[in-house]
Amino acid sequence: MDGEDAGTIPTNLRLLLVLEEIARVGVPVTPTEINAKIGLPKPTIHRLFATLEEEGFLQRDLDGRGYAPGPRLRTMAGGVLSSLRIRTARQAILQRLSQEVGETCNIALPDRDAMIYLERVETQWPLRIQLPIGTRVPFYCTASGKMYLSTLARSHLVRYLSATDLVARTPNTLTDPDALLAEIQRVREQGYSLDREEFMEDMIALAVPIRDVNDRLMATLAFHAPTQRFSIERALDYLDAMREAAADLSKLVA
Repeated sequence: MDGEDAGTIPTNLRLLLVLEEIARVGVPVTPTEINAKIGLPKPTIHRLFATLEEEGFLQRDLDGRGYAPGPRLRTMAGGVLSSLRIRTARQAILQRLSQEVGETCNIALPDRDAMIYLERVETQWPLRIQLPIGTRVPFYCTASGKMYLSTLARSHLVRYLSATDLVARTPNTLTDPDALLAEIQRVREQGYSLDREEFMEDMIALAVPIRDVNDRLMATLAFHAPTQRFSIERALDYLDAMREAAADLSKLVA
């Protein structure tokens, strides 16, 4: 919309353009930053942001200035990703990966304070961990959650760690903020994340990012397995297969 006369933008299109630009940027933004692309009158852009916040499509960021997607916008995004045609193709990719790995595979979306399981394909083994669709799991002690945290700017990551009660879910849970920062830096560098019995005892997991058209993390792809069947070393043998499946999933919404 650069350079377009704001008067030519239909009134009923303005809210959609604001949401589109917020989604494109992918980080908390101010009305002024968004308006640099859209070019509406200052009172108008602030009124649109106020409406979107009041209705739950946007919410204030921790700094009180920026805005991020609110619960209704996140729910809407999840609904788009769960549309029937996409879900059919997504299930086929997960089924193929689950058969290759031999364990339960899942897709999770980041929400405000947790990862939410959007999709899963169960292993055929009688011994399996039950984490159904809709389950919310913490960021700091899960493979998917740490993968998401690795995409945050350091300032946002530090704020998250300072505001979160890092409860020890198992003896392996990283509860020291400095140790967790170092772990997340490793995840950022290597491009994958591991859960070494940090969320549940006797369970390990491997996660990789599913990226959008702007190469940002949109969701995570992971599998988890009991330690009776899988070691961390064996899990890493499937890293290439995980990345290939994640690339295929990214193409579904490209």
